[in-house]
Order: sequence, then structure tokens, then C-alpha cells
Amino acid sequence: MCGITGYFSNKNVVTDTELRSMTQVLNHRGPDAEGFFTHQHIGLGHRRLSIIDLSEQANQPMFSHSGDSVVVFNGEIYNFQEIGNELGITPKTSSDTEIILEAFEKWGPLFVNKLNGMFAMAIYRISENKLYLFRDRMGIKPLFYLLADGQLVFASELKAITQLSFFKQHKNINPNAVNTFLQLGYIPAPNTIYERVHKFPQGAYAIFDGNRLELTSYWSLIEQVKPSPLSNFGEAKEQLNELLTSSVKYRLISDVPYGTFLSGGTDSSLVTAVAQKVTNHQMKTFSIGFAESKFNESAYAKQVATYLNTGHHSFLLTEKEALELVPEMFRYYDEPFADSSAIPTMLVSKMARQQVTMTLSGDGGDELFHGYGMYNWAKRLKNPIAHSNRHVIKNILNQLSPKYQRVSKLFDFDSSALLKQHIFSQEQYYFSLKESQKILNQAYHIPLPLDENPISNRQLNAAESQALFDLMYYLPDDLLVKVDRASMRFSLEDRVPLLDYRVVTFALNLHPGLKTHNGIKKYLLKELLYDYVPRELFNRPKWGFSIPMNKWLKGDLNFLIEEYLSERKVVEAGFVEPEEVIHLIQEYLTTNKEYLYNRVWVLICLHQWYQEVYKNL
Repeated sequence: MCGITGYFSNKNVVTDTELRSMTQVLNHRGPDAEGFFTHQHIGLGHRRLSIIDLSEQANQPMFSHSGDSVVVFNGEIYNFQEIGNELGITPKTSSDTEIILEAFEKWGPLFVNKLNGMFAMAIYRISENKLYLFRDRMGIKPLFYLLADGQLVFASELKAITQLSFFKQHKNINPNAVNTFLQLGYIPAPNTIYERVHKFPQGAYAIFDGNRLELTSYWSLIEQVKPSPLSNFGEAKEQLNELLTSSVKYRLISDVPYGTFLSGGTDSSLVTAVAQKVTNHQMKTFSIGFAESKFNESAYAKQVATYLNTGHHSFLLTEKEALELVPEMFRYYDEPFADSSAIPTMLVSKMARQQVTMTLSGDGGDELFHGYGMYNWAKRLKNPIAHSNRHVIKNILNQLSPKYQRVSKLFDFDSSALLKQHIFSQEQYYFSLKESQKILNQAYHIPLPLDENPISNRQLNAAESQALFDLMYYLPDDLLVKVDRASMRFSLEDRVPLLDYRVVTFALNLHPGLKTHNGIKKYLLKELLYDYVPRELFNRPKWGFSIPMNKWLKGDLNFLIEEYLSERKVVEAGFVEPEEVIHLIQEYLTTNKEYLYNRVWVLICLHQWYQEVYKNL
């Protein structure tokens, strides 16, 4: 795993010193080696975390055999050996980077269709004087770019771009990003918090010739949906087992020690079980628990680890550790980011890095196999009776206890076109569109709906549509961002077997009755898991990887409200109306409406970013 930076500028808007500076701020992504390439108006920078072929010959930037192409690459290509055999070349190294270059030179940019992996890369073709950018199908590896006045700069993280004097001219805050952030707790692609900086789209490549950036989609979730879903249980289970076994085998290709994140839930347990089966040594497993027992799943992880005979390591999180990590969390996420599970993810990554350099995780299982409760709400709110009577239901529920008042918010929407966004916001306890419009300063009233391309091949039910929405936005722009920054903060590479594009395509074409069956969520995934681990170990409620933020905000983290949501700082930032913030805080602290905690938290995140990041640019 690595960090990449670069520019293509005919006006020399980036100096050699700045290229080195923007690369060095990504040291945590690659502590093992550093390299640069400059040529007239082109500059490429690289920080390396050595995983495959630990020799200096595999360092980057790397040149092709012909000397005509040079690459900086972040990620791993798991099928590079098969591609190398297809090329029929004699490699000089055992690294996937070398194979990438030769495949690019033989097949051009469409070589990306042959890759199975997670990646963000830049290749400069000297004879063409063109820069090519690529990002993996699911958006596992990050890539940001700033294109202004015909000048292009890019990097693995925003903090590298914000180092540049060129950026200072283009650092206006994106109003749409602020609006969306209050509703989702993250900023979905292609937006970033800055108007002129964008997230490079997943499943796409681009060509830049010094004037125009031409983007091309080579793979999309929409295009994978087929007319007829697979409904045969036995056939589906066999296919899933074969695909997941292949995926895990690929992701265990490594020249460094590795292990798995094991929460004790379905997804991580299945990944760990398959990994332990296909490897010839004892897997190391890592889990995190919480002092507050309601949120502590570490005992369940220990039971799974004991059954699978893994070398297990667990860590108990207290408020003190969380308190220490909060300021660091904002520093490493670069833009407003409200997923508080980033805190335990950072801590378990720190612990794992003491033992291994690479891990596997179970990300993607809930979105692919319908594990979230919000998918039930998608079905309910699509029901014609509930839909047409939603305002009546809302008013009735709003007269009851705070528990039902929270539920009433789910029925409070005006347009079904924004229903998926609304369901997500209310399941996560964030602001609804109506609430955000009320609290935001007028300048930030830009509620642009997220793009939802229609499915032409098959009519999806409400749960499938909601899950597809999560796969398009929540997964790449929240969950994968969370894990990438948290793991790379400690120079740890995390791989995600369930997001192998073959597994994703399979899941998209699985009959919904095999995802939720007789009220059992992730039915097929669980039935496969029980071939590896006894089902009685999983007869318990699902908690997920969450933390007791409500308790903490009323306890040791309460100072964050005073620190960042004071009237003076709210007015200074200018995002929201101060009287609305005062009212929200009073309602949260003096009533039983505990569901308001995440609305308070998202405001803290926004204003802490403004105070600690934006004001220091």
C-alpha cells in the first residue's frame, strides 16, 4: 500500500519542493521508500509500504521495459501473475507494479479491465505526453484531483493537495458538500469539501493531455445487474463459497505478516474462517471491545477465534483512549467526517500493526447481502398505504415517547425521489433534508440529490434499491474511507475479500429471498458461515462496529460541544444559524431525546474541521 502524488502543469504551478512536500505528508501511507519523477511539466511522487517484492527494484516511480511509461501506484493487483503469464514476458521483479506497466503498454488503458485488485494509479506515457489515471471498480483506494486553469494535480489524500500554493487560490468551501454532510455524515463523490477538488470516480480511468481531462467509466454497479437473479439456494451457496475462497486466496498473496480483523460478526468471521482454511499457518486475528458492555462484542470474537484456533489479540477501548484520538481523527480524514466508528477502527489498526503489516476485513457484507435495518424501512415506506398516510403516522408517533418520536422522523419526507437519502439520514440519526434546510445558513441551501442511474435490466425491490444506493455512496465514501485512513494512519494495509468485483457481481444478481429469508438478514452468507463455524456462536443480536457516542457526549467528550459549538465559533464559521444550534443542544442535554446525539456530533465534526483544518490552510 502506498501514497501517490503528482501534477501535469504547463504553467509550473507546482515546484519540485512542493512535490516533495505533498509526498512527504503521506509518509504514513508508505514508510519504507520514497521516490520522484519529474520531466518538464510532469511530476510524480510516491511513498511505499512494501507488501509484495520487498526489494529496492520494486520501488516507484517505476519505468516500463521500453522506458516509455512510468507509474506511481497505490494498491495491490492480486491476479498479476496470471496477467504476466498472458503477456509472456520475463519480469525483472516479482512485483505487481512491473506487470501493470507492461500490460498498459500492450493493451492501452483498457488493460484495467483485466485487473482484479484495489488501486489508484497514474501512468505517464512519455511518447504521447499524456497522463493516465485509474481507480478500482469499488473505490477501495482513494484518489483526489484538482483541475483548474488547465492545470492538474492529484494525490491519495486531500492533505497532500492542500499543501500547494496553487490550491490556496481554489480553496472555496463547497456549499453542496456542507448540505449533504449534515444529512449523511460524509461527503459523497465526486464532491469534496472544496469546490474545485474532486474525488476521482470509482471504476473509471482518465486521460489528461495538458488541456482536457477525459473521463471514461470502464465498470459500474448498474451495468452488472442482470435480468434474472439466481434463486437456487444450493447453487448460490456453492458459487459463493467458490468465489469467496478464490478472493481470500488472492488476498493472502503477501511477502509480509498478515491477519484479519475479527469483530465476531458474520462478515469478519466468514472471511477469517475461509482464510484459516486456505492458509498453512495459524492466522492472527484482532478485535476491539468496549468498557460499556452493551457495545462489547469482543467476547463473541474470542469464541470464534477459539473455535478456528487463530492467534487472537483483543483490546478494550475506554473513554480515555477515545478522547485522545478525537483530534487525530479529524487530522487524518482531511474533510468533515462523522463516522465515529473511525475511533475504534484506528485503535484496532494500531494494535494490529504491532503484529502484522496486512489485514483482511469483512467490509461490504451488509450492503451486498442486506444486513442493515434500513432495508426493512425501505420496504415499509414504499408500501402504498404507509406512503400515502405517512404524515398522519408521523403526527401520531410524534405524540408518543422519544423512541417513537425518532421513528416519526422516518415518515417525515416530501419527495420519494429523495427517499433513499432520507432513510439513510434518519437511520443514522443525522439531520433530515427539512431539518438541514432549517438550520443551515441561507448560503448553504443547495440540496442537490445524489445521482441514481435507473436500472434497465431488472426491476429492483425497495431493499435492493436502498442497498444499491449504499454500494454507490455509503460504502466507498464512508466505510472504505474510514478503514483506509484508519489503517494507513499506522501503515497497515487492509484488504476486503467481499469486495472482489466477482463477489459483488454475484451478490447483485442474487435473489432477494436469499439475502433475507424468514426475517433472517444475510441469510445465504450466514448459511455459508455455518459450514465453517457452529451457528450457536451467532445466536445473539447484531450490534455492529459502533461506539457509545451518546454517553460520551454527555460525559468526557462533552467539552467538544463547548469547544466547537459556542455561539462565537458557529457565527465565525457561518455554516448554520446559531440560535438553531443553541436550541438543538438544549433539547439534547435537557430532554430524553437521545437520538439527537448524532445531529450534535455531525455539527461538532463540521466545526472542528473548520477550526482545526480550514483556518490553518
